[in-house]
Amino acid sequence: MTHDQTIVALATPAGAGAIAVIRLSGNKAIDIASEIFTSVSGKVLREQKTHTVHLGHVRDEDRVIDEVLATIFKNPNSYTGEDVVEFSCHGSNYIQQEIIQLCLRRGARMAQAGEFTLRAFLNGKMDLSQAEAVADLIASDSAASHQLAIQQMRGGFSSEIKKLREELLNFASLIELELDFAEEDVEFANRDEFQKLITRITHVLKGLIDSFATGNVLKNGIPVAIVGEPNVGKSTLLNALLNEERAIVSDIAGTTRDTIEDEIVIGGVGFRFIDTAGIRNTDDVIEGLGIKKTFEKMEQAQVVVFLADSTQLTVASEAIDTFKVEIEKVKNKYPQKPLVIIANKADQLSENIKKELNVSLSSVEGSQTLLLSAKTGQGVEELKTQLLDFVNTGALRNNETIVTNTRHYDALLKALEEILKVQEGLDSGLSGDLLAIDIRQALYYFGEITGEISNDELLGNIFANFCIGK
Repeated sequence: MTHDQTIVALATPAGAGAIAVIRLSGNKAIDIASEIFTSVSGKVLREQKTHTVHLGHVRDEDRVIDEVLATIFKNPNSYTGEDVVEFSCHGSNYIQQEIIQLCLRRGARMAQAGEFTLRAFLNGKMDLSQAEAVADLIASDSAASHQLAIQQMRGGFSSEIKKLREELLNFASLIELELDFAEEDVEFANRDEFQKLITRITHVLKGLIDSFATGNVLKNGIPVAIVGEPNVGKSTLLNALLNEERAIVSDIAGTTRDTIEDEIVIGGVGFRFIDTAGIRNTDDVIEGLGIKKTFEKMEQAQVVVFLADSTQLTVASEAIDTFKVEIEKVKNKYPQKPLVIIANKADQLSENIKKELNVSLSSVEGSQTLLLSAKTGQGVEELKTQLLDFVNTGALRNNETIVTNTRHYDALLKALEEILKVQEGLDSGLSGDLLAIDIRQALYYFGEITGEISNDELLGNIFANFCIGK
């Protein structure tokens, strides 16, 4: 990308709509806009103050293309830090393309994906982690993912990293200074204070790294696997949760042969429900592949919902004991996963049988139990509440820093690895020159997060995921 050129792009979604916004940014943005815009009041656009809005017409010579509002943002007080003009026009595809083509003929070029935000980063309007949060904010589809993106865009995470990096850099400078006076055998960096700093950095890094488990699922949706034997009502439950006929429901065992996934938002948190093939011994090759996928989805899920047909579970029969054995297998295989045990088709049971069954299932330790009727919807809301309780949103409510970005997570892991090496060096009385090597590496990974250390390939990979116009 050539960043001294003026760029133009549609800043609103493509297609017809009530209005569209076309954005220009660069040192010729106001000049280009002035050439094609005629104010109804006769004012010259380039002579107007920043952050003002003007009604007028975009013209191609004598031909009027549209009546628009032109908004001026003069550098450095704009999103990109450059001169920016935005035309709010009618949302016709034809009008949008005519205005963009007119700007191109006057010397602008089409913006590439994320180039407006890239310029904001290069001009110091935001750091790299904040720029990445812009893309997350645009992609957010739940209250939780939106709040995480807002927190990061406001700079909470990056300011924490910058502060740690600055303190570490100060000590690194003192240790580097000691190397210049090696023959005098002097210490400029107080080792006790340095030890306290390393301990604090280690604590903060471990907290940020641990937060990624929560942040990642809140950002991308929490996967919930619905499992059980054939014909226990897994597909009916999925349809009840989604409030639509998403999965085929049939009395024929083995109807679901592949996984079916869909998402809903519960209490501001996205959940991705996965209806799986019923688990049983089968000679059917296709059904067998579906069952294999069931176990794969259980591996990937954050929460497992285990269904049984309550009409087949009576306290006096062996069925409930067999069911408990199956539950124990799942718990032993995935001890860290929250498990919800559901006795479905509860609408077909008497109240006394329900009470007995509830007591029997509640004896299973380390899991939540619920009697439910997916067909009538009885108990579905209770299940949603129970699933929401599994989500650790305390950090979100308290506005704590939560890591959601895989690149940041990887850099934090590498930074922690180098900090632990520094700790080992301090414990063993390592010389300043060797300590300095590990400190420099830790500083490098801190800088990678905020963009103080970056390269064209890294920036290209990040901003390629943005939409054009942002």
